[in-house]
Amino acid sequence: ERPNMLVILNDNQMSIGHNTGGLATYFAKIWASKTYISLREGSKKILKQIKPAWDLAKRTEEHMKGMVAPGTLFEELGFNYIGPLDGHDLPLVVQTITNMMSLEGPQFLHLRTMKGKGFEPAEHDPVGYHAINKLESKTKAPEGVEPPAKKGPKYQDVFGRWLCDAAEQDTRLIGITPAMCEGSGMVEFSQKFPHRYYDVAIAEQHAVTLAAGMACDGLKPVVAIYSTFLQRGYDQLIHDVALQNLDVTFGIDRAGLVGQDGPTHHGAFDLSYLRCIPNLIIAAPSDENECRKLLHTCYVHEGPSAVRYPRGNGPNALIEQTLTAVEIGKAVQVRQGQKVAIVNFGTLLTEALAAAEALDATVIDMRWVKPLDTDLLDDIARSHDLIVTLEENALAGGAGSAVLEYKSLKAWGIDVLCLGLPDRFVDHGDHKALLAECGLSASGIQASIEARVTPSSIITPTVVVV
Repeated sequence: ERPNMLVILNDNQMSIGHNTGGLATYFAKIWASKTYISLREGSKKILKQIKPAWDLAKRTEEHMKGMVAPGTLFEELGFNYIGPLDGHDLPLVVQTITNMMSLEGPQFLHLRTMKGKGFEPAEHDPVGYHAINKLESKTKAPEGVEPPAKKGPKYQDVFGRWLCDAAEQDTRLIGITPAMCEGSGMVEFSQKFPHRYYDVAIAEQHAVTLAAGMACDGLKPVVAIYSTFLQRGYDQLIHDVALQNLDVTFGIDRAGLVGQDGPTHHGAFDLSYLRCIPNLIIAAPSDENECRKLLHTCYVHEGPSAVRYPRGNGPNALIEQTLTAVEIGKAVQVRQGQKVAIVNFGTLLTEALAAAEALDATVIDMRWVKPLDTDLLDDIARSHDLIVTLEENALAGGAGSAVLEYKSLKAWGIDVLCLGLPDRFVDHGDHKALLAECGLSASGIQASIEARVTPSSIITPTVVVV
C-alpha cells in the first residue's frame, strides 16, 4: 500500500553558498559537447536506414533527458509531481497544498523561491546572510557614549589568510572543505588556487578520506571543517588518517559555543572526541596571532593534527605576518600570581585574566591540549594550592580531564577544579550571555574559585595598623 505523504521541496537553487556541479548540469554539458553532437549526427545517418533501431535510439535519448528533468525524476521515484510553483505566492501555495492533501499516495510539491527574499541585504548577499546575528546599527553613538571597542578579525578569516600564505610557500598544500567555503574563510583560496581547492559538498566522511588519500600521495591536505560536522567523519578520522599516521591538518572552526547558531552547531565535544585518538596532536589558540602560529605549527608537523578555534571575532591581537612555528606541547605563562593557577585552553584567556586580576592568580595559556606541557604543570603544582582548568568544551573527557589524568599519574597533593561546559545541550543565544550562563565569564570563574577556597586563603589580606 502506498502511503499518503506530501513532500515539499523549497528550491532556491542554493545551498549555504552557490551550488556547484549537479547531475542536470553534467548532462547538459555532455549534450552540448562537440563529441556528443558529432556522434548523434553520425548515428542519425546510419540508424535512419533501419527504422526500428532509429526509433529505439530516439526514445532512449528522450528518456535520458527526461530523467534529469525534475517532473520526470520524481515521477520515476513514485511521486505525483506538481510544480514548479512560485513559492512566494502564498495564496497559490496554500491552495495547492490544500488540494494535494486530499490526493491519495505520495505527492511532491516543487516550489521555487529566492534565498533571502523579503530582506533586502539578504537578497543582495544570500551567502553572507545565511545566518543572521544581531544587526549593528549604522547610526553614530550619541555624544558622551563610548563607541564599541574595535573588533579583531574573524577566526575563519585568520585561517583563510594563513591558508593562502602557506599555499604560496608550499605547492603541496591542498584545501578541502565539505561545503563550508564561505563560512570557513576559503573564498580567496578557492579563487587563487582553484586547482588545489576541493569542495566535496556536504560529505564530511568523504572529505576526511579524500585528505587521507592525498596524504598517501605526498600532498599536504588541510581540511576546513566545523567542529560539530567533524563528528560525522569520526570513523574516517580514526581509521583513514590517525591509524596510518598520515599528514593531514584539520582546521576545526566553530569550536565551543556558537551563539545564535544554536545547539546543533555548538562545538562542545571536539576536545573530548579528539583527545582519545592516538597520533593526533591538538592545539587550542587563545587569540588570532596564536591561531595563525598554531595552524602553521600543525601544518609543518609530519602527522595528523588539529587546531580548534571559535566562531566570531578575536580580541584584536597583533598578527605577525611571518609564518612561524612554535614548540609542540609548550605552554606560556602570561601572569604570575599566588596560590591559585588558572590553566586556560583556548579563547577564554581574556576571561581568565580578568578573574585572575581579582584573585591575584597565576594564568597559563596552555596552547596544547595534546600533548600537555607536563613540565609546567609540575612546576605550578609545586608552587600553588589550587589548579583551575578552563575550556569551552564539555567537561566530560575534555582538557580538564587530561590534567586530572596526569595528576593521578603524578599523585599531586593539590586540588584541581575543572571549569567547562555543563553536561547538557546549551541553547542558542548571545555568546557572552551563554558563557555567563555556563559559569565561564570572568565573574563566573571568580565565583567558582571562591566557592572552592575561601577568599582569605586565596588572597593575603593587607593589614592596616591604625
